[in-house]
Amino acid sequence: MAKAQTPTPAGTPAGAAGGGAVAVAAESTVATRMSAPPSFDVADFPVPHGREEEWRFTPLERLRGLHSGTARADGSVKVDISAPDEVTVETVGRDDARLGRAGTPVDRVAAQAYSSFEKAVVVTVPAERVLDEPIRLTVHGEGGVTFGHTVFELKPFAEAVLILDHTGDTVRAANVEYVLGDGARLTVVSVQDWDDTAVHVSQHNALVGRDAALKSVVVTFGGDLVRLHPRVGFAGPGGEAELYGLYFTDNGQHHEHRLFIDHDSPNCRSHVAYKGALQGQDAHAVWVGDVLIRARATGTDTYELNRNLVLTDGARVDSVPNLEIETGEIAGAGHASATGRFEDEQLFYLMARGIPAEEARRLVVRGFFAELVQQIGVPDVEERLIAKLEAELEASIA
Repeated sequence: MAKAQTPTPAGTPAGAAGGGAVAVAAESTVATRMSAPPSFDVADFPVPHGREEEWRFTPLERLRGLHSGTARADGSVKVDISAPDEVTVETVGRDDARLGRAGTPVDRVAAQAYSSFEKAVVVTVPAERVLDEPIRLTVHGEGGVTFGHTVFELKPFAEAVLILDHTGDTVRAANVEYVLGDGARLTVVSVQDWDDTAVHVSQHNALVGRDAALKSVVVTFGGDLVRLHPRVGFAGPGGEAELYGLYFTDNGQHHEHRLFIDHDSPNCRSHVAYKGALQGQDAHAVWVGDVLIRARATGTDTYELNRNLVLTDGARVDSVPNLEIETGEIAGAGHASATGRFEDEQLFYLMARGIPAEEARRLVVRGFFAELVQQIGVPDVEERLIAKLEAELEASIA
């Protein structure tokens, strides 16, 4: 097994990145409804004040200075990578040409993360290799402010499963890139199981090659504030992207997932399904799904869904699906959003058949999430998440 362990360096943030990466990524993913154009330079983004479209749901004071430039890299994370022998794991400098190809930062925090990391991790799966075991990357926060950048590249016709696991305590801003060559297939499971005091803001950029397929499963339980921004662009026709998400938001937590899929190539397909459950006072979940179908993206087939289950009073959900279509020659496009309280009828149905109220409640919520948990496809991860879900449900009825 190839293994690497890399601490995130502390110290003064590095200068803005230079080199050729900017030119490659500038056209790969284009922002919509953003207050400033995409850029690798922090100076191109004004400090947000909370009235911008992309920040209006986010409690800026809880970002601990990530948005204003006052946060300095004074902490550390322990990064552990485990991968099959044929996978290459490298620690590279800021001038590596492979950085920034999948997309450009679209907000100030992402640009700050790009300008502040000192070393990046690049993980490469060779062409035509089908991995028997997952690649596992664990990020464990050990306090303080940290910045990071990671690139996962699958060469043409490679197939891999990637598990990203986030634990511990840190205030972290990071960018993650997925670069899929033609015909490649990647499944990514990103788990946010931070301590209750952690802050995590990250932009995930995926560039999907011709006839390639990406499946992303995002699972968010922990953290004081978690704000993730998955973004997908297509480098050629025939690409597919499936984006699934599961979040359980508890007392005082803020979980925000903002998605953008840029259909800029013909005959590509995307499917989005995110589900969340909320409980406790001031629990706040935000889901924003943006899909853009460009004029040249004929034959596109896309659908996005967000469903939320409010378990207790005092919780709040903001769900905003957006669909922009610039061509009438598509296979299909749609979106749906629904937020509701726990239905007494479902409980009555189960209790009428002899199931105690507490167990009936667990069964309803477990069934609500079952479809998404099954998308993970890695037994030990599924078992861990089911156990975590059971613990959250136990707390909700205690």
